[in-house]
Amino acid sequence: MPDLAQRIFASYAVNSWSFDKGFWHKDNKEKLQGNVETLVLLKKGKCNKAEYKEEHSQRFLKLRNKHSAVESNVNELEHRGLDRCPDKGYHNFKRYVSLSVSAYNLRKIGEELIAEMRATEKTDRLHIHVA
Repeated sequence: MPDLAQRIFASYAVNSWSFDKGFWHKDNKEKLQGNVETLVLLKKGKCNKAEYKEEHSQRFLKLRNKHSAVESNVNELEHRGLDRCPDKGYHNFKRYVSLSVSAYNLRKIGEELIAEMRATEKTDRLHIHVA
């Protein structure tokens, strides 16, 4: 898997990679560490002092929190229909992802419009009571 990730992201200027705890393995860490500035790869089990210090550095913790935000967004996309892709092939997968992202964005736009409408109605009600 590390070799695949390296090939996929070789042309991008990536400063950090973040992986789930289940991906941790000594060999994975060694292969990935030299390719990015910061590797966010939590160790399973108990850490030694150096690993503890690394995992509790400010940059590591900040990037780990970003990883949580990405996981949250992935979960949201799954709820918008991206949990399974019934179509075969990369082209169809890209189309399916695009539709899920569009559904997510439409929902966010709708939430914003509803919030604006409620704020306007609240303002209108205040003007009626004042007059």
